[in-house]
Amino acid sequence: MRVLLDIVHPADVLFFLNPIRRLQQAGHPVCIASRHKDVTTALLDAFELDHQVLSRAGGGIAALALELVRRDVALLRLARGFRPDVMCGFGGVAIAHVGKLLGIPSVSFYDTERAPLQHRLTLPFISHLYVPQSYAGPIARGRTTRFAGTKDCSYFHPQNFSPDRELALSAGLAPGSSNFFLRLVSWQANHDLGYRSWHPATLRQLVRSLATRGRVHVSSETPLPADLQDCAYRGPVHAVHHLLAHCDCYIGESATMAGEAVLLGVPAIYATGDRRCYTDDLAARQLLWKVPDVSVDTVRRALADIDTLPAAKWRQRVADYRRGVPNLAEYVVETLCQHARDGSA
Repeated sequence: MRVLLDIVHPADVLFFLNPIRRLQQAGHPVCIASRHKDVTTALLDAFELDHQVLSRAGGGIAALALELVRRDVALLRLARGFRPDVMCGFGGVAIAHVGKLLGIPSVSFYDTERAPLQHRLTLPFISHLYVPQSYAGPIARGRTTRFAGTKDCSYFHPQNFSPDRELALSAGLAPGSSNFFLRLVSWQANHDLGYRSWHPATLRQLVRSLATRGRVHVSSETPLPADLQDCAYRGPVHAVHHLLAHCDCYIGESATMAGEAVLLGVPAIYATGDRRCYTDDLAARQLLWKVPDVSVDTVRRALADIDTLPAAKWRQRVADYRRGVPNLAEYVVETLCQHARDGSA
């Protein structure tokens, strides 16, 4: 089975890492089409995965439209040369188009409801769509399957990932102290249009407040102000989640990293007006704190709730959640095998 994977975001690398390893161990040729977006290519390199960069992420609708055209053309050439039996991506815009043109099954995993441009460009053409059970957005009618858990279960399922304290220390973990992880995004993806990041004054006040309690680690897709550079994450790209797993709390705008933190057993504060089906689900399970109106005071109130939560009660919530989620890496491989055998695009 020849598999072409379209990897356009750092989270895609983690989502597909274990499926790729399983496919390669079974002798299936895998071709990876990558994209310059944040640390996507750096992560692929760190995991020693061969890949071909087809495009670079831009900002705004015009840049995204131009990139899509270029990526479609580049992926078409790559697919013609590689001759895959099945193509897969997280989102899957380009593979949906190329798959339709070449008659190759295209499989998309996705979990963002509020992505109207992405949906319009993908759903009419994708062979099959896979979404979480909690997903409440547009689907490909008659061509959609729901799965248990979240995308994080492919990489952070306990069978697949064990936090390494030595790696966490190499990434900046302060031993014997509280550690807080903050994540800021650029809001340049197609589903991010219309949203803005925290005000710089809010970020400064929050960092100063947290610094009185322990070490603050800030990971940001955009450059930090000069006076906050000391807090910038500078560890290896592949060690960031080992650090996160040893932190007392995650606070940030990234829904992806909020979900990752919870699966790692770290209380998460999702501080943005945006929403996702899985963050809503995690909040309903009392595993995540949603703060849509971001200010130092609202974040502090969420932190106070976390501080007063008994550790044993938190551990039980996480354990109950983990028991109910599948090892999604195995599911992804089984899904690709099925679509490759069926051969329907």
